[in-house]
Amino acid sequence: MMRTVALPGGETVPALGQGTWYMGERRGEAAKEADALRLGVDLGMTLLDTAEMYASGGAEQVVAQAVRGIRDRVFIVSKVLPQNASLAGTVAACERSLKRLATDRIDLYLLHWRGGHPLAETVGAFQALKAAGKIRYWGVSNLDTADMEELVAVPGGSACAANQVLYHPDSRGIEFDLLPWCAAHAIPVMAYSPLGHHVRRLLGSSALQAVAARHGATPAQIAIAWGMRAGQVISIPKAADLAHVRENAAAGEITLTAEDLTAIDAAHRPPSRKVGLDLL
Repeated sequence: MMRTVALPGGETVPALGQGTWYMGERRGEAAKEADALRLGVDLGMTLLDTAEMYASGGAEQVVAQAVRGIRDRVFIVSKVLPQNASLAGTVAACERSLKRLATDRIDLYLLHWRGGHPLAETVGAFQALKAAGKIRYWGVSNLDTADMEELVAVPGGSACAANQVLYHPDSRGIEFDLLPWCAAHAIPVMAYSPLGHHVRRLLGSSALQAVAARHGATPAQIAIAWGMRAGQVISIPKAADLAHVRENAAAGEITLTAEDLTAIDAAHRPPSRKVGLDLL
């Protein structure tokens, strides 16, 4: 049984989903990528994360191919670029994403990162899209604690349903204040790039390798399971081939012990002070 995380209001989503960053960049790979996503859905990873930025909409088209005929089984997350996040621009961007996704609604629509448009304007657009049935929930990505405090203070801002940020054993800054803040406000955190952008370096960690050996798992599976350990984080690793999808899905079955967590903490230190939000 796939673990779940509750959204504000009580609806649950899988704690382990699928990312699509870098998908849709090569036309000849689209069918293979869609097959990988489809297998992930069959294995319980029914939350699919994409964005208008990824391959300039190409990743959304891959998602559309993957969910053809099974739309009601999946929870689709997409994102609006900050330069498009004005009142009218957000609505127009959402319509374009809906067309590429070949669907009538986006389950969770995020502001990809903060830009020049006021948060109140973007939230107003999200509210209009929700009222029109174009999106079911809205949230943000790459917003730090001060930004989140500002967000919930604007009209309607307290309806934020998620904050998607970089989080993995070598990027733990959010544990100092952002993760506790989101927990206190019942706002789930989505962890993108749960293996980091320097995958070989992270997976070469002796601590992750030792924990993996104890569980009969891979270091990648341990890193994914580590991110999901607290019960409020949704992990969205990417996999473009079937074997990798199966490996990711199996990470959802791993429960780390106190001994495991102590070993990982010793090698990948938790933050002792406030640090800036990592983006890469």
